[in-house]
Amino acid sequence: MDDQDGYFGERVASGYDQSEGDMFEPGVLDPAVDFLAGLADGGRALELGIGTGRIALPLARRGVEVHGIDLSRAMVARLRAKPGGDAIGVTIGDFATTRVDGMFSVAYLVFNTIMNLTTQAEQVACFRNVADHLEPGGCFVVEVHLPELRKLPAGQSVVPYHVSPTRWAFDVYDVATQAMSSNYIDLVDGRGEYTSIPFRYVWPSELDLMAQLAGLRLRERWDGWTRDAFTSESSRHVSVWERPVG
Repeated sequence: MDDQDGYFGERVASGYDQSEGDMFEPGVLDPAVDFLAGLADGGRALELGIGTGRIALPLARRGVEVHGIDLSRAMVARLRAKPGGDAIGVTIGDFATTRVDGMFSVAYLVFNTIMNLTTQAEQVACFRNVADHLEPGGCFVVEVHLPELRKLPAGQSVVPYHVSPTRWAFDVYDVATQAMSSNYIDLVDGRGEYTSIPFRYVWPSELDLMAQLAGLRLRERWDGWTRDAFTSESSRHVSVWERPVG
């Protein structure tokens, strides 16, 4: 781990956009940007874990003023190098506690990034931090996968999810603590490079309680950005909590 940039230091940042290339496809990206632009409704947007700007840049091109928070200077450097990246304000820090100036119509935390906060206390602090940044009527949006515990037979803790000639990836779960990790073995120049990133998985009902503790209330929950119904068969959810008016 890079002490300055956490688990998203130079080695991860240098190949991040390529390794997550599917997430940049228009069919994946456009519905998310449409969803968030609609909630911003002419107001400002705050992205927690802005990274290389996958969401922030196209959202800014829609005319939304975006400000980001991110711990990794290496990731933000990639954002700055892209067209329009210099126009987006970024504050370096832990998005669970870092404050920025002004208020926002929408704050968002996408692509499972809520799980980068590896304790329940940090996740609760994140909700409270967001609530302090939202205007009355403003919304907090979280996109996160559901833990794949149904794939675990008794005695197994590992779920492989990607196998290719150059990459192997698997998740490891501890159901007693809700701790998990995503683990990658990448073949680079004939040598294997191993990366492990810790997470804390979290259930929708637990997120709703965190929101309640922060003074937010659930507005809507969907299977994804296209607003398909969230069901017991959903593998992820996009949830929206709002700060009440008055």
